[in-house]
Amino acid sequence: MVHTLPRAGLLTLEPRTSTRLSVVEPVYGTIIKLARGVWRLQGLTFTVNGVEHLPVTGGAVIAINHTSYFDFTFAGLPAYEQGLGRKVRFMAKREVFDSRVTGPIMRSLRHIPVDRNSGAASFAEACQRLKEGELVGVYPEATISRSFEIKEFKSGAARMAIAADVPIVPHIVWGAQRIWTKGHPRKMLRPKVPISVTVGEPIMPTLPAAELTSLLHSRMQHLLEQAQVAYGQHPAGEFWVPRRLGGGAPTLAEADRMDAEEAAEKAARRDERLREEQSTSDERLREEQSTSDERLREQQSGPDESSG
Repeated sequence: MVHTLPRAGLLTLEPRTSTRLSVVEPVYGTIIKLARGVWRLQGLTFTVNGVEHLPVTGGAVIAINHTSYFDFTFAGLPAYEQGLGRKVRFMAKREVFDSRVTGPIMRSLRHIPVDRNSGAASFAEACQRLKEGELVGVYPEATISRSFEIKEFKSGAARMAIAADVPIVPHIVWGAQRIWTKGHPRKMLRPKVPISVTVGEPIMPTLPAAELTSLLHSRMQHLLEQAQVAYGQHPAGEFWVPRRLGGGAPTLAEADRMDAEEAAEKAARRDERLREEQSTSDERLREEQSTSDERLREQQSGPDESSG
């Protein structure tokens, strides 16, 4: 089933058969209204395919491809269009929650913080939410794909589905990279671009994690190609068009190399920062020790001077 939404202003983002959004979670309803207003001003148009594949009840892992900083906002559209008041709780890096601006919003929307250095707690929370019947959104690629192709997957989505015994529902967002993606300037003011969201059939967790991850990757690659065909023209040389389609985006191999170089640079900066912090700490300790030694000498010399 295809839901074509010709104007962002006409999006039916609040549940058609439930008032839970406004009664139970007023912040969620407010954010949706704000998003509708922004999309209307931006002139965005939307096509949502496969809403019928979303489970009506019960938990599910919503697996999303990652091409843009706005993927999560558009990936929630199928759940909104379902009209049952279901909400997707997205897993996002902890830094977003630590921000004084975005942190309160993320917590109010009950999204799930992820500490990339210690993911056990966030994994456990996500599994608990799934068992409670929530929809949990994840990016199996972990980071934005500069090539706009499907990158290698992490196994987290599969492991969560297995642990909670819930299906994985693949989602493909296409067109969002034209607004804001890694390595390119934002085009927030009236970008007037079409956005498509395609939902695939649920994948039940009947395989080991590695095999389930491989199957999910294959399904999402197929969905991506379908979404690209349905999207229409992909002008040659455009930055947002994959090299496979004649665009100017890097190949998957080139993008992987760029990611590796960026990771190495970040690691080098982190190591330098740690060395500076350690040096500052060592200097402070030396100063404290010097002050302590000086006081001790003064205390020891005091009686001798007074007796003279």
